Parts: sequence; C-alpha cells; structure tokens
Amino acid sequence: MTDALPIVIVGAGPAGIRAAEQMVEAGIRPIVLDEGLRAGGQIYRRPMIDDGRSYRNRYGSEARKAEQLHAAFERLRPAIEYRPETLAWNVSGQERGGHLDMMTDGVHNQIAFSKLLLCTGATDRVLPFPGWTRPGVFTLGAAQTALKAQGCTVGDRLVFMGSGPLLYLVAWQYMKAGATVAAVLDTAPLRSKIHLVSLFARAPRIVALGLFYGAQLQLSGVKIRYGVRPETVIGADRVEGIRFQASGCTQELECDAIAYGFALRPETQLADLAGCRFRFEDRDRTWLPERDALGRTSRKDVYVSGDGSGIAGADAAEIDGQLAALAILNDVGKTVEGDRLRQLMAARARILRQREILENAFPFPRDWFETVPAETTLCRCEEISIGEIRRAVEAGNIGEINRMKALSRVGMGRCQGRMCSVAATEVLRSIRNVEPQETGRLRAQAPVKPIPLGFGGPLDREAGR
Repeated sequence: MTDALPIVIVGAGPAGIRAAEQMVEAGIRPIVLDEGLRAGGQIYRRPMIDDGRSYRNRYGSEARKAEQLHAAFERLRPAIEYRPETLAWNVSGQERGGHLDMMTDGVHNQIAFSKLLLCTGATDRVLPFPGWTRPGVFTLGAAQTALKAQGCTVGDRLVFMGSGPLLYLVAWQYMKAGATVAAVLDTAPLRSKIHLVSLFARAPRIVALGLFYGAQLQLSGVKIRYGVRPETVIGADRVEGIRFQASGCTQELECDAIAYGFALRPETQLADLAGCRFRFEDRDRTWLPERDALGRTSRKDVYVSGDGSGIAGADAAEIDGQLAALAILNDVGKTVEGDRLRQLMAARARILRQREILENAFPFPRDWFETVPAETTLCRCEEISIGEIRRAVEAGNIGEINRMKALSRVGMGRCQGRMCSVAATEVLRSIRNVEPQETGRLRAQAPVKPIPLGFGGPLDREAGR
C-alpha cells in the first residue's frame, strides 16, 4: 500500500534538516539520505572527527546558525532514519510508484517512496580560462571545504578570483587561518557595488559583513582589483602565478594556489530524472524545476527545496525546508496552520528580494567567452576545447545544447556536465548570439554522479517501514 511507504528526504543541509524537524513534530519518521558523513550541508559542513576548533573559529559570523542547526539535527536523530554517506543517483517510476536508487558503502539499494523531497543543494559555478585545469586551481567551495572539514588550506599564497559574496568571505577566512592572500580579483566592475546601497536598507547585516571582510582584507595589505579578466595561469605543472587584465593593463601575481567561482549552480539532476517540468529562471541564469511557493513540483509525489530549487542561501533554505515539509503534511492529510505558512512565505520573499539586489552587485560575466582562447579546455572529463565545440556547432548548424553534446561529447564524462554545463551553454549562446534559454537545457542522465562499475551485487529493494 502506498500509505505504508516512507517519506524520503535527499540532503541533510539547512533545507533537509528543517524539513525533517517539521515532519517529526507532526509525528512522521522520514528517511533522510545524506551524501556527507555528518549532517550540515556544504555551508555548515562538519569535520569528520572533532578537531577542537570552536564554532566561531570554523564558521565565523555564521557560527551561531551552524551550532543551532547541528543541535537541531542531533535532537532529531533518534526520531528519523538517517543514512549518511549515501548517494542518491537515480529516480525512477511514475507517480504513486516512485523508486529512488542509492548507494551506501558500495552497495546498491532501491527504495520505494510515498513522497520524495529533494534538498540537493548547489555546487560552484565555474567558467574556463587558460590553465584552469592545472593542479593548484580550486573552486571557492572546495577551498572553503578544506578549511571547514579538514582544517587545512589549499595553498600558502593564494589568489581568489570570481564574483559573488563568497569570494570575499573565503578570502577573509583564509587570511584569518594564516594563509597569505595575494589578491582578490573581482570580475565585476566596481560600479556594480552601488547596488549594495539599496540592499543596506533591507539587510544591513549582510552589507556590513561584506564591508567588514573587504576592509579587513585591505587593512592587511591584500590587493583588491575590479573588472578583472584572467589571461592565464602561470606555471607548467603547477600554479606559480596568474596573469590578468585589470583597468586596461596586464598584471601578474605570484601564488601557489587559485580559488575561483561565480556564485553557485543548483543541483537539479534528480528532479529531472523524476520527470519534473522545468522553467528558465533569469535570476539564476539556468533551468530550474517548476515549483509552487511551497516546493510542489509538476509530479505530485516529488517536492524540491533549498538551493537545489533556486539559489537563495542558507537562511532561505531553512525556511524553504519548512515550507516543503508543511506542503507534504498538508498533502497527506495533516493539519497545517495558515498563519505559520504565511509567515514563512513572507520571510522567504524578503530574502529573494535581497538576492536580486546581490545579483546586480555581483553580476555574472556574460562577455567571458569574448576573450578566452579557442584552445582552452572547456570539458575537463572529455578534454574538449572551446575551439572544438565551436567547430562542431558551426559544422552541424547546432542551436540546441543536447545536440551539441551528441556531436562534441561535451558533458558526457564523469561529471555529467555538472562542471561544464554552464560554460557549454554560454559558448553556444555566444556562437548563436541568442539568450541561454533558447539553447535548451542539458538533460540529466543516471547515474548523476560516478558509481563503481558492476557495484553492489544483488539489488536490495526496500518497501519502506
């Protein structure tokens, strides 16, 4: 019977934890799948073992929020079925008959669900430039994870590059950790920061923190450059420096590591495999699952929440997780307070308005591929250059991203396009001189992440609890 099947939450970050909390309060015991070893998600990632660092030392200004979320999860843990180090890699079946494929300790399990809540989070949004595949070049998220989870830096003398609030936060965190920050290279022009004036009226704490990070960096002698475009990573087998353009001049900096990124991209593959309808979102410059205000998708047994349904940050994800849980509770016949819903929706709407201002202050570099050389690798997995993609597009008169994938193999490697899909779309857009929504979206394929060949032995089917 469908009623006997469990409610499954994929992800144990801010959205997943708050959703589970809401369900437990209503008397439901959900199954929570977590790819990590310990709950908290990327932003509040915990070390594998206690390293003695305080919350303030590890999470800075977000220490109180991290501690509260971790404490909430530990209170919840006896009331949920928590499965850490579990990769959810496919969704199959139709409504009222859905199954989730997952891998734990190299063993394949398939679980039937009554409701599936996807709190899959986000990954770094990156763009290629000469030398970006060299050892010593990291995403901002990877550099931050090294500090939080391993308590180490990815280099001794670093350059941080890209656009977005995370750029300044991670640079500041590395400076506080004792690393030498050679420079912060902001690809957005200085004039774009004028938008922060209007944000200050809505969210003074956010702006004050940003000003604090920037001021602390500059007072410590860190160079901050705006309107930057990288030319190349210096060094043959490892990072020895970076050459870049700023203010019409070519400049060089010595460093042994580079961390860069352009905000985040939602992880939407499982929603795609579940058959959810998608829509193009200008704010995120990507395709997202269609959802209502509470996280319901076009498929009645699948819900989405948090950054995996649209980038808005950890605070919004906590609210969004509660909203999605309330939607599920309502849909299974539980009583939901209307006032509670309205309060949460209003709080989420305020954060989304703030997010729109941040997008203007830290814009995506739409002209990136006007200067990147054709020989630059775009798809690392398949080792495909921008020039090869251009030739395939022009020879085949291609205007759609999946057709480009078929003829060039871009996005067919181990990452399934998770690393290169943004860049591939932007290259196709620039060649055809169209907007990104006109190129379509790269369709997800199972498994969404690499799994061992022939893994797991006999299939273990779970019918729920």
